[in-house]
Amino acid sequence: MRRLSAMPDDVEDLVQESLLAIHNKRHTYNRTQPLGAWVHAIAKYKLVDFLRGRGIRESFNDSLEDIGELFAYSNVEAAEARRDIMKLLDQLPEKHRMPIIYTKLEGLSVEEAADKSGMSESAIKVGVHRGLKKLSAMVSGK
Repeated sequence: MRRLSAMPDDVEDLVQESLLAIHNKRHTYNRTQPLGAWVHAIAKYKLVDFLRGRGIRESFNDSLEDIGELFAYSNVEAAEARRDIMKLLDQLPEKHRMPIIYTKLEGLSVEEAADKSGMSESAIKVGVHRGLKKLSAMVSGK
Protein backbone atom coordinates (compact mmCIF):
# COMPACT_ATOMS: atom_id res chain seq x y z
CA MET A 1 0.00 0.00 0.00
CA ARG A 2 2.91 2.32 0.82
CA ARG A 3 4.54 1.77 -2.59
CA LEU A 4 1.28 2.06 -4.47
CA SER A 5 -0.12 5.04 -2.55
CA ALA A 6 -0.92 6.86 -5.79
CA MET A 7 -3.27 4.01 -6.71
CA PRO A 8 -5.38 3.26 -3.61
CA ASP A 9 -8.19 1.66 -5.64
CA ASP A 10 -5.69 -0.62 -7.31
CA VAL A 11 -4.31 -1.65 -3.93
CA GLU A 12 -7.77 -2.78 -2.85
CA ASP A 13 -8.18 -4.69 -6.13
CA LEU A 14 -4.78 -6.29 -5.66
CA VAL A 15 -5.69 -7.42 -2.14
CA GLN A 16 -8.93 -8.89 -3.46
CA GLU A 17 -7.12 -10.69 -6.29
CA SER A 18 -4.62 -12.09 -3.80
CA LEU A 19 -7.35 -13.31 -1.46
CA LEU A 20 -9.21 -14.88 -4.37
CA ALA A 21 -6.03 -16.62 -5.57
CA ILE A 22 -5.39 -17.93 -2.05
CA HIS A 23 -8.94 -19.25 -1.93
CA ASN A 24 -8.77 -20.82 -5.39
CA LYS A 25 -5.38 -22.43 -4.73
CA ARG A 26 -6.07 -23.58 -1.18
CA HIS A 27 -5.95 -27.19 -2.34
CA THR A 28 -2.25 -26.72 -3.18
CA TYR A 29 -1.32 -25.78 0.38
CA ASN A 30 0.70 -28.42 2.20
CA ARG A 31 -0.30 -28.34 5.88
CA THR A 32 3.18 -29.43 6.93
CA GLN A 33 4.60 -26.21 5.48
CA PRO A 34 4.45 -22.72 7.00
CA LEU A 35 1.24 -20.97 5.98
CA GLY A 36 2.80 -17.51 5.98
CA ALA A 37 5.38 -18.40 3.34
CA TRP A 38 2.72 -19.87 1.07
CA VAL A 39 0.44 -16.81 1.36
CA HIS A 40 3.44 -14.51 0.97
CA ALA A 41 4.46 -16.18 -2.31
CA ILE A 42 0.97 -15.87 -3.77
CA ALA A 43 0.72 -12.19 -2.79
CA LYS A 44 4.17 -11.47 -4.20
CA TYR A 45 3.35 -13.01 -7.57
CA LYS A 46 0.03 -11.18 -7.72
CA LEU A 47 1.87 -7.90 -7.13
CA VAL A 48 4.45 -8.73 -9.80
CA ASP A 49 1.65 -9.59 -12.25
CA PHE A 50 -0.11 -6.33 -11.39
CA LEU A 51 3.02 -4.26 -11.97
CA ARG A 52 3.83 -6.01 -15.23
CA GLY A 53 0.27 -5.56 -16.43
CA ARG A 54 0.43 -1.84 -15.75
CA GLY A 55 3.92 -1.47 -17.21
CA ILE A 56 5.10 -0.06 -13.91
CA ARG A 57 8.82 -0.48 -13.62
CA GLU A 58 10.28 2.95 -12.98
CA SER A 59 9.14 3.10 -9.37
CA PHE A 60 11.27 0.03 -8.71
CA ASN A 61 14.49 1.33 -10.28
CA ASP A 62 13.62 -0.33 -13.61
CA SER A 63 13.78 -3.75 -12.02
CA LEU A 64 11.14 -6.01 -10.59
CA GLU A 65 13.89 -7.65 -8.54
CA ASP A 66 13.74 -4.68 -6.18
CA ILE A 67 10.25 -5.80 -5.26
CA GLY A 68 11.77 -7.78 -2.39
CA GLU A 69 11.82 -4.57 -0.38
CA LEU A 70 8.03 -4.65 -0.38
CA PHE A 71 8.13 -7.98 1.37
CA ALA A 72 10.74 -7.28 4.01
CA TYR A 73 9.94 -9.36 7.06
CA SER A 74 8.23 -7.58 9.89
CA ASN A 75 8.22 -8.62 13.52
CA VAL A 76 4.91 -10.38 12.94
CA GLU A 77 6.34 -12.44 10.10
CA ALA A 78 9.40 -13.30 12.16
CA ALA A 79 7.16 -14.45 15.01
CA GLU A 80 5.10 -16.56 12.60
CA ALA A 81 8.25 -18.12 11.16
CA ARG A 82 9.57 -18.91 14.62
CA ARG A 83 6.22 -20.48 15.54
CA ASP A 84 6.29 -22.60 12.40
CA ILE A 85 9.87 -23.71 13.07
CA MET A 86 9.03 -24.61 16.65
CA LYS A 87 6.03 -26.67 15.44
CA LEU A 88 8.36 -28.65 13.21
CA LEU A 89 11.00 -28.99 15.92
CA ASP A 90 8.38 -30.24 18.39
CA GLN A 91 7.92 -33.28 16.15
CA LEU A 92 11.56 -34.31 16.66
CA PRO A 93 12.84 -36.37 19.58
CA GLU A 94 14.59 -34.31 22.24
CA LYS A 95 18.01 -35.75 21.33
CA HIS A 96 17.65 -34.08 17.91
CA ARG A 97 15.55 -31.05 18.83
CA MET A 98 17.71 -29.63 21.61
CA PRO A 99 21.03 -29.70 19.70
CA ILE A 100 19.36 -27.83 16.83
CA ILE A 101 17.82 -25.26 19.16
CA TYR A 102 21.09 -24.71 21.01
CA THR A 103 23.40 -24.53 18.00
CA LYS A 104 21.24 -23.22 15.18
CA LEU A 105 18.67 -21.01 16.92
CA GLU A 106 20.54 -19.84 20.02
CA GLY A 107 23.93 -19.74 18.27
CA LEU A 108 25.84 -21.74 20.88
CA SER A 109 29.00 -23.58 19.92
CA VAL A 110 28.98 -27.37 19.96
CA GLU A 111 30.99 -27.27 23.17
CA GLU A 112 28.56 -24.83 24.83
CA ALA A 113 25.56 -26.88 23.69
CA ALA A 114 27.15 -30.03 25.11
CA ASP A 115 27.75 -28.30 28.46
CA LYS A 116 24.21 -26.92 28.58
CA SER A 117 22.53 -30.20 27.63
CA GLY A 118 24.77 -32.68 29.37
CA MET A 119 25.33 -34.46 26.07
CA SER A 120 28.74 -35.17 24.54
CA GLU A 121 30.03 -32.95 21.74
CA SER A 122 29.77 -35.79 19.24
CA ALA A 123 26.17 -36.45 20.36
CA ILE A 124 25.40 -32.77 19.68
CA LYS A 125 26.91 -33.00 16.18
CA VAL A 126 25.03 -36.22 15.41
CA GLY A 127 21.80 -34.81 16.86
CA VAL A 128 22.05 -31.70 14.68
CA HIS A 129 22.84 -33.72 11.58
CA ARG A 130 20.07 -36.28 12.07
CA GLY A 131 17.58 -33.67 13.23
CA LEU A 132 18.17 -31.46 10.20
CA LYS A 133 17.87 -34.51 7.97
CA LYS A 134 14.50 -35.37 9.55
CA LEU A 135 13.31 -31.75 9.28
CA SER A 136 14.27 -31.74 5.62
CA ALA A 137 12.28 -34.92 5.05
CA MET A 138 9.26 -33.44 6.88
CA VAL A 139 9.36 -30.25 4.85
CA SER A 140 9.80 -32.04 1.52
CA GLY A 141 7.08 -34.53 2.41
CA LYS A 142 9.30 -37.60 2.10
